[in-house]
Amino acid sequence: MQNHQFMSKKELIEKYGKIPWISPYEKVIAMTDGEYIELHEFHARGRCIGGAAWETYHYPRVSSLVISGRREGARNVFVLKTGKAELDLIPGIAGAGIESAELEDDLIEITYAGLAGGGIAATVCRGLADGVDGIEILSLGGGSELGKARIKLKRHSKVVIGVDDTDSSEGGATWALVNEIAYSLEKSGLAHYLSHSIVQLYTKAPEKTTNCVSISVAFATEHPEKLISEFKKILEKNTYSDETAMAVFTKISVPEGLAEYAKSVKTRIVDLREAYEVAERYNVRVIPVTGERGIIGALASIPFASDPDRAVEVHA
Repeated sequence: MQNHQFMSKKELIEKYGKIPWISPYEKVIAMTDGEYIELHEFHARGRCIGGAAWETYHYPRVSSLVISGRREGARNVFVLKTGKAELDLIPGIAGAGIESAELEDDLIEITYAGLAGGGIAATVCRGLADGVDGIEILSLGGGSELGKARIKLKRHSKVVIGVDDTDSSEGGATWALVNEIAYSLEKSGLAHYLSHSIVQLYTKAPEKTTNCVSISVAFATEHPEKLISEFKKILEKNTYSDETAMAVFTKISVPEGLAEYAKSVKTRIVDLREAYEVAERYNVRVIPVTGERGIIGALASIPFASDPDRAVEVHA
């Protein structure tokens, strides 16, 4: 086996920390459900939107492992198949990609390759990110050279929690309450709080507060059951409603049927029986907190966790 150079975070900082064209990624987080990997990369300094856009354009084109890639500000979100891919890198056309994505016990290993600046991003810049303890440099890159490196990331599980029916005519705001719960759980060290979506439901529903929305939030965590339990406990303590409920989904890929249910709740009245049937069919855990009515909207919010712009659309 070829002897590659492993550099710890400390070694990378000592060697490259003062070089002006090394711009560290802010953070890298990886999750898996045992089938797919979801990778969140907060690009250089958390500000480099251009670099994030460059990667979400090139990586899905260059690597067959990348099922999808999207950009949210300076953060990239990639969904990956596990395995290895042959990359045909071409300067200016196909400059960088993900060569392998593998599950190893409590770690997720990602190998990147890139030309010129894409190679520097693949090696040193990612090696300096929070969440990366070190990097195995296969070739350093820079200039016109190929850069290739493997990073080892802590293995997290993905947890999406949907919530509905927390406020009353006297008080409350579901979007804000859920945001504060998620933020507090991140501050406690229990999870990385990744996203928040406000999901517009059927505006003519007879039992609703003013805006008729549900909320979904997504986390990366090493302790999914503890996270769910703590979330429920805080939600129950702070809700204003007797019909508050949660839905919990832990897969990375959302089934088409669940997505169709979510769309339909924007356009018509759905009863509890249908919601329970859909939840059972697609392995979504539904949890009455103070009551059951919120299950309908909480379940509908799950597929929109990765698409907040469509989540807010009014359909009827």
